[in-house]
Amino acid sequence: MIWLAAAQPMAAQEWRTSSSLIESEKTDTPFERYSYVNPDAPKGGTLNSVVAGTFDSFNPFIVRGTAVAGLSDFGGILWETLFQQSLEQPGTSQPLLADAMKHPDDFSSATYRLNPKARWHDGKPVTSEDVVWSFNVLKTNSPLYNRYYANVTEAVALNDREIEFRFDQKGNRELPHILGDLAVLPKHWWEGTDAQGRKRDITQPTLEAPLGSGPYKIGPFRPGAEITWTRVEDYWGADVGVNVGRNNFDRRKYVYIQDDNAAWLAFTKGGMQDIRMENSSRRWSTEYNFPAVEAGDVVKAEYPSTARINMQGFALNLRRPQFQNRDVRHALTLAYDFETQNRQAFFGLNTRTSSFFPGGGLASGGVPEGRELAILEPYRDQLPPELFTEPFKLPVFDTPQSERTHLREAVQLMRKAGWEIKGGKLLNAQGEQMKIEFLGSGPTDEIIAGPFLQNLRKIGIDASLRVVDASQYVNRTRAFEFDMITEVLAQTESPGNEQRDFWSSQAADTPGSRNTMGIKNPVIDALIDKVIFSTDRDDLTAATKALDRVLLWNYYVVPQYHRPNMWVAYWNKFGIPEKQSEYMGVDADSWWIDPAKEQALAAKYRSVN
Repeated sequence: MIWLAAAQPMAAQEWRTSSSLIESEKTDTPFERYSYVNPDAPKGGTLNSVVAGTFDSFNPFIVRGTAVAGLSDFGGILWETLFQQSLEQPGTSQPLLADAMKHPDDFSSATYRLNPKARWHDGKPVTSEDVVWSFNVLKTNSPLYNRYYANVTEAVALNDREIEFRFDQKGNRELPHILGDLAVLPKHWWEGTDAQGRKRDITQPTLEAPLGSGPYKIGPFRPGAEITWTRVEDYWGADVGVNVGRNNFDRRKYVYIQDDNAAWLAFTKGGMQDIRMENSSRRWSTEYNFPAVEAGDVVKAEYPSTARINMQGFALNLRRPQFQNRDVRHALTLAYDFETQNRQAFFGLNTRTSSFFPGGGLASGGVPEGRELAILEPYRDQLPPELFTEPFKLPVFDTPQSERTHLREAVQLMRKAGWEIKGGKLLNAQGEQMKIEFLGSGPTDEIIAGPFLQNLRKIGIDASLRVVDASQYVNRTRAFEFDMITEVLAQTESPGNEQRDFWSSQAADTPGSRNTMGIKNPVIDALIDKVIFSTDRDDLTAATKALDRVLLWNYYVVPQYHRPNMWVAYWNKFGIPEKQSEYMGVDADSWWIDPAKEQALAAKYRSVN
């Protein structure tokens, strides 16, 4: 084995046992555990869950195939990352496969040092060769990794434990940090052969259970129907800080069902779904009255979460010609009556969202000034003039006259864009009626989209809803085959390189990217770089506010609503720490099975496992 040395001597650097984009103070204190967990939580039992749709692959890193529950772009519960994003502190990562990291002051590279205890499930050590191989294959084959690490030119094994990642630029403060998110895969397994002697291929879907390093491995499964993950008894990382008091279930079983209604029925019966994260205001307010709730066997709880507030909205697909005009998009925004819908369908429990970055003081407001104005000024002639003179405001339907006022303004904007109402239909110069099909995957979409579509019909639009099964929905959204969908554009309190995947012109043409809207705007491309290359927190805040303001004034999304609390219902079979993370809200991996409670439920409800 030949280890490659760095091409140039590195400046003296300090190893860091945590990485933070927000906290400026360095600390050498090892991370022991999350503050809320029970370090003595017992292991055992089964966590039952249901998933809508199907699965046909154990490879989550490629566009083809539908990956099984438990896997994700960053490994899931089978593969681990170098560091783990903190569940308590935004913009902070703690050691996992690596026990430390370092980078020079100019952010031109980053070096991670592997934990010498790290092992694959076959007992072989995790090595720097695994890391280098993983970086290369994931950046080559995963659209997400390709954009996330676009400015990482190479990964070099300095020795058996240390890997240096080299960049093609300096000053990208986030890049050393997010390299901790790299999922590390076993090179020797993927380059080997299966039981039939066929060479494995990471560029293809597979239903052969892969080798991992994480707390769980694949157990019994039926493709498309169910899977049971089993806890690794001799898991190497059980005592690593991010794992202490967590991963307490011996088994995690996922059963695939048709849709959310089926999932709800499964939960009320017990046995198939133990914990339900509820998103329906109507259901939370009116339907948790079945016998198990009244008996105290199902518990309703609310957990505050500062990370919960995200932009959820009707995403307009700019790849469709009817949405390419900004006045049209503005008109559609004016037609959405949040207040009436919130009162009638959501019991007044939701709050209107008016920013793409609603947490951590990053949301734009008022008119641009100071550093934010200086960032936007060079692009003044490419931006809507009112962006500089008016605060961004969403329509408010608070009086009986509001609907008439806002719809009248929407019609005027449509006329300006070349659409006229004739015979009750909104027509273009060629006499074609504007058509908008909302794509959904279940009954919840009917509740969310129904009133909006009704208002669109009032201004002559042929607005309809098409509900497809979960598998079709995933495939169509990946390929951008829709007019409009409800999208959740989740952000962190320290935005950076991932912004390319959300808004960049390159991502607009990449299937599976998070640029659902198909945004291609050179100003936004430039502002993304301003965010990525911000020099400090104040600079990042100003650049993010500028990006937020430009996104809002271009009306790429019709903003919907959010709730600051997580609604959770669960069968009373768990031991739960007294507190949960106020940042994440709920960390079910810190829960454990209480045998006495489980036995009591089993005696009362025979269907409960």
